[in-house]
Amino acid sequence: MPVKNRLAELHSEITEWRRDFHENPEILFETHRTSARVAELLTAFGCDEVTTGIGRTGVVGVIKGKTDTRGAVIGLRADMDALPILEATNLPYASKTEGAMHACGHDGHTAMLLGAAKYLTETRNFDGTVVVIFQPAEEGGGGGREMCEDGMMDRWGVQEVYGMHNWPGMPLGKFAIRPGSFFAATDQFEIFVKGKGGHAAKPHEGIDPVVTASQIVSSLQSIASRNVDPVEQVVVSVTSVETSSKAFNVIPQQVHLKGTVRTLTAENRDLAQARLTKLAQSVAEGFGAEAEVKYYRGYPVMVNHEEQTEFAAEVAKGISGQCDEAPLIMGGEDFAYMLEERPGAYILVGNGDTAPVHHPEYNFNDDAIPAGTSWWAEIVERRMPAA
Repeated sequence: MPVKNRLAELHSEITEWRRDFHENPEILFETHRTSARVAELLTAFGCDEVTTGIGRTGVVGVIKGKTDTRGAVIGLRADMDALPILEATNLPYASKTEGAMHACGHDGHTAMLLGAAKYLTETRNFDGTVVVIFQPAEEGGGGGREMCEDGMMDRWGVQEVYGMHNWPGMPLGKFAIRPGSFFAATDQFEIFVKGKGGHAAKPHEGIDPVVTASQIVSSLQSIASRNVDPVEQVVVSVTSVETSSKAFNVIPQQVHLKGTVRTLTAENRDLAQARLTKLAQSVAEGFGAEAEVKYYRGYPVMVNHEEQTEFAAEVAKGISGQCDEAPLIMGGEDFAYMLEERPGAYILVGNGDTAPVHHPEYNFNDDAIPAGTSWWAEIVERRMPAA
C-alpha cells in the first residue's frame, strides 16, 4: 500500500498546520495554544470524544470504526513540545517566541497525526477504536509518564500503542525500526567534591578538590571501558565542572561536577550508577577529600515489542518499499513509559538531508508528511481491518 491518495490530497493542509505550530512553539507542559488547537481540529474532524488536560496539557481523541466486533483499541502518539533554542533558520514561518523553537520536529509529528486523524474520521474503514494521543513535555519533562499516571491506558482501554519520530540524514520518507532496546535510558548525576581550600602557592597545606575532581572525571570513563561488556553500549559524560572560586591564585573548597549516563539495559543502568558512586567516593577518599554523589534516574530504556515491531515494519515497507534496521540510539525518548504499559513499537521516518535535531537550523521536512500520515492510517486499517 503506497501513500494514500486522500492523504496526498491533504498534504498542503497538514503543512499549514505544521507551520503554524512551528511559528508558535511551546516548551514542556506549557503547550496551551498547541493543545487547544489540536483539540479544536479533532473536534472539527468529528472525533467521537476529545479530552484535554491528560498529563497536565495532553490531548486525547477517540475515533470509532464502522464496526467494533473484536473490541480492539490502538493508541497512536505524537509529541507537541518545543525546545529552549534560539531559531536560526530565517524561515518565513520561523518561531515568533524568542528562545523557543521546534528543533526536534514535534510540530511535524503533531501535524502528521492530525492528518491521520482527519482521514480516519472521514473513512472509519476499520473494526475497533483508535485513540490519538498528543503528548506534552517529551523534551525532558516526562509528559508520557504523566499521561500514563493519569490512567490514560486503562481509561480508554488501549491495547497497543505506536509512535514515530522523523530522522535527519535518513532518506526522505523511508523508514527504519528495530526490535528490543532502541533508545537509551537517560540518567543525570551531580558530584560535589569537597576539599580544603587555600593559597595556590601552598598546595601542600590544603586538599585540592580540583585535582581530585580531575581524577574522578578520568576514572568514570573506566565504567564503559572496563566494567561493561565491550559489545554493549554505555556512555558516561561529565558535561560541567564548576569550582567555588573564580580566582587564579586560590585553591577552592569545592568542585561541582555534572553529567549524564546513557545505558540500554536495566542491568547496565544499575551497574553504572553503582560504579559511578563508588568510584567518585573512593577516588576522593584516596586524595583525602570527600565526594557527595546525587544520581537522578530519567527516562527508562525504550524497548520495542517484537510482534508489533515486525508488523510496523511490514506497514512501512508497503508505503515506501523498504524498512531498514535502525541503529541503537543513545538519546532518550519518553515514549518508553507507554511501551512499559502496553505492547507497541516506535519507528523512524526519514527527514532527508537536513540539519540534525536539536540544532538551531533544523526544520521538519514537510515532504515527509504523506509517508508519515499514511503509516499512521495503515497501522489502524491493517491491524484492525474492517469486519
